[in-house]
Formats: sequence, C-alpha cells, structure tokens
Amino acid sequence: MPICTPSSSDSSSGSSSVSTKSWIIHGLAVGAAAAVALGAHVYLYYRRSGRFRSRVVGIIPARFASSRFQGKPLVHILGKPMIQRTWERAKMASLLDHIVVATDDDKIAECCRGFGADVIMTSESCRNGTERCNEAHQKLGNKYDIVVNIQGDEPLIEPEIIDGIVKALQATPDAVFSTAVTSLKSEDAFDPNRVKCVVDNRGYAIYFSRGLIPFNKSGKVNPQFPYLLHLGIQSLDSKFLEIYPELPPTPLQLEEDLEQLKVLENGYKMKVIKVDHEAHGVDTPEDVEKIERYMQEKNLS
Repeated sequence: MPICTPSSSDSSSGSSSVSTKSWIIHGLAVGAAAAVALGAHVYLYYRRSGRFRSRVVGIIPARFASSRFQGKPLVHILGKPMIQRTWERAKMASLLDHIVVATDDDKIAECCRGFGADVIMTSESCRNGTERCNEAHQKLGNKYDIVVNIQGDEPLIEPEIIDGIVKALQATPDAVFSTAVTSLKSEDAFDPNRVKCVVDNRGYAIYFSRGLIPFNKSGKVNPQFPYLLHLGIQSLDSKFLEIYPELPPTPLQLEEDLEQLKVLENGYKMKVIKVDHEAHGVDTPEDVEKIERYMQEKNLS
C-alpha cells in the first residue's frame, strides 16, 4: 500500500463519474412548510435577508488508525492519495465557503498540506468523525452556520451532492442534520458496510441500519422495492454540532455502530435527499481495486 506522495496533476473533477440527475424525496419545498414549527415569520425574515444558515464550511475528518483499513486516507487510487481525490471533489462545490481536513495524524497532515489543503489538528480522543468536525469547527472560531462532514472514503463524491444537502438543511429549519441516499444495489443488500436508510413521507429519516431495511418475512430481497443506500456525507447545524458530543451514546447507535442514530434517538429531525449516484465508498482494501477498475472504465484520471 503506497503512502502519500501528493499528486500535482490536474484534479479529476473535470470528468465527473456520473451526473447527479435528481434531488427527489418529496422536494426541498417541504422545508418551507416545516417553518411553522419554529415560527414562519422568523424563518421568512432570515430567508429573505439571506442570513439563514448561510455560512458553510466543509470538513473532511481523517484518521490513520482504523480497525478495518489502517491508513485508509493515504492509500493511492490511480496515483493520488484518496484524501486528495476527496478534497479535489469537495473544492468543486459552490456552497462551501471554506474546506479543511481535520486529523490527529502527522502523516495525514503532511500529505494534505503537500497538495494544498488547509489542515486542523484535532485530538486523538475524538470518538467519531462528527466529534472531530466539532473540534475543528471550534478551532475555526465557531463562525459557520452549517458544517458539512465530508467522508474521506468517498473519492468520487459529486459536488452537486454536497450542495444538495446544504440546500436541504437551509430549506428545512426544523431539521438539525441533512444527508443523502441513493438506490441500493441488490448485491449490496446484506453487506454490513453498506448502510441502509428508510424515510417518512416528508423526507425525514426514520432509521439507518447495517442490515437490510425494510426486511420482509420471506427474508429475501424484493426486487420491486426501492431500497435506499446511505451516502456517508452529512451536514449539521453548527449549534446542534456543539451539543452533539455531550449527548450520551444511545442503544441503537452502539448496536449498529452508526453515529447518526444518536441524532434520531434523541428526537432530532434529519432531512434526507435522494440522488442518482454510483456509490464507490472505500471500506476495505478490496474496494480500492474496484474503484480503480471503475475509474479506468470511465476514463477518469
């Protein structure tokens, strides 16, 4: 596994892996209706003034130690460190005012500074990416309204998805969290590394699981059902992010090992958008070969 030698070649951003075609799940217009819960006059004031959740930072949390894939952020994908590819894609998003990498590892920090990224060093005690984002945001002076947690193991993340979840949170004042899903492939139905999601009729998350949900009594995949795959990217209201680390771990969160379940179990709302996206997250060393083959097939550099 090669360790980071930052690439100086042009970003692969010019040739997007797939075009994001739709922002579905009942539309962002639901957010305007939901404003009643907080007071429509307050909502409209901020929306008209352009000040409602307007300042946005993208943070890529990265750690070297991983039980499943040691040193994952620095693994090379067709000649570039994976975290560099993720950073280059995030730089294309139009709604991010600033992008930083948050890490507790000197090797990752050196690598990222080598290809031009801003780096914030965080504590080794952070229990997950959300807590690392919170610490990084504090070190930035808590000056942003929305913090986008960009998973470093999605090197082909589309900038339109980043912008989409930001717009969703801006349009939905009763939610503190927004995220994205795409269609689940049948071969991924029982893969615990592929997190599934179910939503309600208004596009709010009901549950996330490493198991197949919903699960029918036949115990088999229903080819007619539109199962949803969770994409790891998420945006959070910065005020909620400040209190997130203080919320105690919850039973479902611990059982599934999914940090977003702590949000739901504590009664907070999470907005979900559906996108057309060929998911290529890197969870294991075997995934690196898969994504390299895909990029070669699509002539992505």
